[in-house]
Amino acid sequence: MKTIDLQGMTNMELVRGSTDEWYWSTDYIHGDLYEAEELFRMGHPVQSNRLYLIHYPDGAVYEPVPAVAGQYLGYPVYDNGAVALLEVNFPESIIRILRFRPDELSAVALLPLSAVKNCYNLMLHTDPLMLTRNSDNMFEIVWPERTAFSVGVRESFNFRTGDKLYFNEWFEDPDYREETVARAMDGTELERHSGDIHIMPNGDKWLLK
Repeated sequence: MKTIDLQGMTNMELVRGSTDEWYWSTDYIHGDLYEAEELFRMGHPVQSNRLYLIHYPDGAVYEPVPAVAGQYLGYPVYDNGAVALLEVNFPESIIRILRFRPDELSAVALLPLSAVKNCYNLMLHTDPLMLTRNSDNMFEIVWPERTAFSVGVRESFNFRTGDKLYFNEWFEDPDYREETVARAMDGTELERHSGDIHIMPNGDKWLLK
C-alpha cells in the first residue's frame, strides 16, 4: 500500500483534461473561489487554500503555489503536458493563470480582477487554455479572447472544440433529461443533441443518452 501525505486532506480528484497522470487535492478552507471572494468583500481576512498535485503512478506530491494570505486557488486543468492553475489575489486585485511542470512554474497571464464581475463560476478550460465565467444566464470567455452571450437558465459550459462551444442543459418537464447544445463563438446555436457528452481520460467524447 502506498501512503500519500496530503497534510490531512483525504479528497483527491483527477485533474480535468488529463489522462490518469495528475490528481489534485485542496482543503477548501473558505469554500470555493467565489465564497472566498465574498468573505474578502465583507472585510474578513482570507487564508489561502492549500492545493496539492499528485502524480500517478509514483505518488509524488507537489504544492505548486505556496499559501499566501489573501490568495485563493481555483480548479486546475491539464493543458499540453502541464497543469494550468488559477490563482486570485484579492488584496492585489489580480488574477493569475499559471502553468506547472515538476521542474518549473511559469506565468501564462496576468489579469486585473476588474476583468470579471465576480469570481462566481470563474474557471479554466482547455482546447485552447481559456478562462471562462458562466453566471446570470451569461457565458463569458475572459481570456485569451473576449466574448459574452446569453445562455439558458439551466445551461452550463462543458467544453470547447475549435470554434464550437458545447453546453449542457437540463430539463424537468416533468421527467428529468439533459441536452447538449453546440454554439458558435457569438452564441449562435449550431446543434442540439439529446443527452450529455462526457470527456473520457484519453480525450474521447461519449454522448450519454
